Amino acid sequence: MPITSDFHLHSSFSGDSNTPMEEMIKSAVSKGFRSICFTEHMDMDYPVTEESPEGIFTVNTDSYLYELAKLKEVYENQIKVLFGIELGVQPHLMRELARYAKSYEFDFIIASTHTVKRLDPYYPSYFENRTDEEAYRQYFEEELLCMRSFSNFDVYGHIDYVIRYGKTIDTEYSYDKYADLFEKMIDRLLDMEKGIEINTGGLRKGLREANPCSDFLRRYRQKGGEIITVGSDAHNPADLGADFDRAAAILTDCGFKYYTTFDKRVPAFHKI
Repeated sequence: MPITSDFHLHSSFSGDSNTPMEEMIKSAVSKGFRSICFTEHMDMDYPVTEESPEGIFTVNTDSYLYELAKLKEVYENQIKVLFGIELGVQPHLMRELARYAKSYEFDFIIASTHTVKRLDPYYPSYFENRTDEEAYRQYFEEELLCMRSFSNFDVYGHIDYVIRYGKTIDTEYSYDKYADLFEKMIDRLLDMEKGIEINTGGLRKGLREANPCSDFLRRYRQKGGEIITVGSDAHNPADLGADFDRAAAILTDCGFKYYTTFDKRVPAFHKI
């Protein structure tokens, strides 16, 4: 197995998972992983709907850390368990996010865009009365704005997340169609010395490629980008590490020789 670290995982401390943290750890051990990083959701001011009550994606960080610390000790001879967070970035939350990121000694922080102007692309309402191209472009514009406004993170997560839920999904999607925005994103990330992740979650939703698409990964590497974590975005034990062999092949094809892990916010590189 060329990749032995999963750096995007959720447990019952995230509002969209019912899996006890220990079950995720046991799954990782059984699959031969050397390290995993939990990245529970912290989406402040997530839009309230009937399906998403207030606070659903606001993790109780103290409880999360307490449970992780206990299990980290229990499994210390079998696997390295790391303390991460997935921050849902919105332009009006920059000060709150910056304060929160400094409040705990995280090993790893993913910044992700889950909402655009109070709408999550997960829900069909985001795509109403416009084309997928218009909806995708608005998402990428918001993402670029967030990258320009917030910097206390290690990698930006599932950069083309929006295409998972479009009416046409990725059938009419390409890097070139949004290159004007993607090129600026890559330049901004490199200027900040930040990385990206390859997220295999989209493959389980029927996408042709992981998130982001191969052309984004290739262009990031061509411009000098080296920091790249690998995450399954698993919310249950079965999905942990899913499609990592394919991720390794994609990274190799895009010019990467190493993937990245983090410990105390310091990157380490591992040969693929």
